[in-house]
Amino acid sequence: MCWRENDRWGEFVISSQEDLERLVREWGFVPLLKNWVPCFSVEEHTLPELWFADGVDGPWEWKGPSIQNTGCAYGKFFGGKAGFISGEWYPDFANYRRDGYDFDARYDDGLARNLDKRVYDALLEHQPLLSKEWRKLTGIEKRGEFDAVVTRLQMQGYVVTVNFEYATDKNGKPYGWGLARYATPEAAFGEAFTEKVYQRSPEESRQKIETYLRQLLPWATARQIKWIVG
Repeated sequence: MCWRENDRWGEFVISSQEDLERLVREWGFVPLLKNWVPCFSVEEHTLPELWFADGVDGPWEWKGPSIQNTGCAYGKFFGGKAGFISGEWYPDFANYRRDGYDFDARYDDGLARNLDKRVYDALLEHQPLLSKEWRKLTGIEKRGEFDAVVTRLQMQGYVVTVNFEYATDKNGKPYGWGLARYATPEAAFGEAFTEKVYQRSPEESRQKIETYLRQLLPWATARQIKWIVG
């Protein structure tokens, strides 16, 4: 557990799915796992007995329902590491990461790879897609190669995870790590995203996010803030 005196992060303990959802709504930016910024993760604020404990649900199992309930974006946004961004903040985040480009404009200007376009176009035509369905449509045999493209598209603000789905045993009980289901932000959030994503310049979005994060994380260094913003 992570405890900090005289700041609101130190007072927050995740002991239920409702706590996780409240954290996402209130803080706006929340990496899942411990990272370069101290005390800035779901992991560090979760009761130890709920973190990957046998027979006990915890944040790993709550990810999918929390995405659905809060309307947040989830994906590998922070240095290729997974986390949550609230619906309030994601349009500015995507705007900055996209540098004002929709994907087709990025590709036409030579700023996206041919393989990335193949992967993105497959999702665009058939979304939402489970990861295994999506990879099959792209024809990419190596999972690592496919995963690298998906991570890049999430980092650039073009893809989000909308849910996690589990296989079930003969008694109907879910098991395993869960398969991610993906979509574009445009499809996942509709007008709540499309009407806001390009309403500011990318630089204005960056400044807005950085100002907020300095208030949220007063102990973070400039380099650490930059790591979050990208």
